[in-house]
Amino acid sequence: MSSLKALWNNGWAVLRARWFLRSASRLGAKVRIWGRPVVHNAGIMEIGERVRLVSTIATMELVCGAQGRLVIGEGTFINYGTSISADALISIGAECRIGTYVIILDNNFHHLEPELRDVKPESAPVIIEDHVWLGARVVVLPGITIGAGSVIGAGSVVTRDIPARCLAAGVPARVIRSL
Repeated sequence: MSSLKALWNNGWAVLRARWFLRSASRLGAKVRIWGRPVVHNAGIMEIGERVRLVSTIATMELVCGAQGRLVIGEGTFINYGTSISADALISIGAECRIGTYVIILDNNFHHLEPELRDVKPESAPVIIEDHVWLGARVVVLPGITIGAGSVIGAGSVVTRDIPARCLAAGVPARVIRSL
């Protein structure tokens, strides 16, 4: 009986993905969504096969601007409360794990100087390579590359590139050790 219930739930999750991601440029097979995410796509949104998106406890946001491109690799898991905003390019590799309440931005949307705060700055691509794990409440700022197989500790703010197969944590995130 429980396997029948699981099949039912997975079937609805696949249908839910087809509905909520209907504006995606490319949607892979067996993409599943639990809950009700907010999806705005004015650019190019590519979702790989077997991507799992959770938006149950807190709403997940996937936003792709008119000049933006959001790419999520196959087998990636993105948990609830996450906000991803692609104004130019955000690329998330295959088999990544994105924790709860993660924020990934490729544009700060304002300058620090008071006289320039109404002027939108240039975007800088964010590249998250394959098999990366971002813990809960991680913030990834514009222009960052996180190398394959790296882990970013919970609550970290990534302000500079992280090499492959490293554990990084802190505010700002620093490499703690190699993996």
